[in-house]
Amino acid sequence: MKKLVWLLATPLLASPLWAADLLQIYREAQNNDATFAAARSTLEAGRERTPQARAGLLPTLSLSGNSLWNKNDLYLRDGTLPPNLANPRFNSNGYTLTLSQPLFRWQNWVAYDQSKFQVAQAEANFVQAGQDLILRVAQAYFDVLYAQESLKAVQANKKSIGEQLESAKRNFEVGTSTIVDAQEAQARFDLAIAQEIAAESDLEVRQRTLQAIVGKEPGPLAPFRRGAELTPPQPADMKQWAAAAEKDNINVQIQMAAVEIATREVDRQRAGHYPTIDLVANKGLSTAFASTVGGQLETNFENVGVQLNLPIFQGGAVVSRQSEASANRAAAESTLEQARRNAALQARQQYLGAANGLAQVRALRAALISSQSSLESNRLGFEVGVRINIDVLNADNQVFVTRRDLAKAVLDTLMSQLRLKAAVGTLSEDDVVAANALLDPAATPQQ
Repeated sequence: MKKLVWLLATPLLASPLWAADLLQIYREAQNNDATFAAARSTLEAGRERTPQARAGLLPTLSLSGNSLWNKNDLYLRDGTLPPNLANPRFNSNGYTLTLSQPLFRWQNWVAYDQSKFQVAQAEANFVQAGQDLILRVAQAYFDVLYAQESLKAVQANKKSIGEQLESAKRNFEVGTSTIVDAQEAQARFDLAIAQEIAAESDLEVRQRTLQAIVGKEPGPLAPFRRGAELTPPQPADMKQWAAAAEKDNINVQIQMAAVEIATREVDRQRAGHYPTIDLVANKGLSTAFASTVGGQLETNFENVGVQLNLPIFQGGAVVSRQSEASANRAAAESTLEQARRNAALQARQQYLGAANGLAQVRALRAALISSQSSLESNRLGFEVGVRINIDVLNADNQVFVTRRDLAKAVLDTLMSQLRLKAAVGTLSEDDVVAANALLDPAATPQQ
């Protein structure tokens, strides 16, 4: 009895009952995508800018030491040795412990302030990498679904043409149709075979593209749920989306941080004209040979004080670096303006793509119903002799083309909605969850 139960259960265990959905694939990509992993490491590196800049405001402590072998040869002008004085040969040792605390270094304060914007820029870059990951995963996922739908439509078209071919051959054999009908059906059938090969190849390429993102075979994917409805973008005002994109687009935020960084770089280079004041303290020990006492002399020293450094002329380097920083700031401001324009343009394009895509989906759904009705009418007309074989083939091909176009319109509309969210900087995992609700993991998985 146990053996019988195992034999019955084995096929169920071997084949997946649930297909992977978009949310599962996205989370796999978060862990395995190399581009996103690189962005995460870049963020960790960028966060170190603040501790590095803060170090310029904190004290530094250093220890130095030396051990020297000294050989001194002393001679009079006539080349003879001085009386009662031997040429000393000795070893000297010493160490110095130095503490330095900046009291006024304006460039260091500017650099510390600048580092905060560098970290903010790194954070924004990582957010953009996260949005890019969502778009790449969604596009690759939907490309696989479209390739599957296209292959299904091609195979259904091929099957229908094959049936028409067999019917045309039988009718020719009994003399109720001409050889032309059979030849036309054969030509359509051969073309359908070529289309099936191309569709299979395209599906393989799309699957490998998704595999490159998630790092493993994606396996069966959940198709769209029957009757799933896409919702229009809210608010239904393109100008509001464009205005939000100009302000909140992630690339705009990155460029705004770049302008702040460039502005503070001008101040930092200007500080090259300013004096610096440091508190300096030293403590050390040195030993050396003293000829006057005829032996080693040990010196302990301690000192503390304030050190002032006033730059007067450095060959024009400070002025040149300041001019360079000013030019870089102007370039950053122009790049920011271009980023705002591109963000607004992208928001308008994706809004139109989403809004018009919904209308196109509705039209193609109606066209598919009409095409299917036309196909049934032509088949019935062919059976009763009022339609010829080519009419049935054309009607069948129209159903195939409409079904394929409908699948593409649905996927393109959903991608436009996701890209619209990315244009205004709000694309997140919540949008993946919303798109995932349109899928049906319990549907029959397809490879």
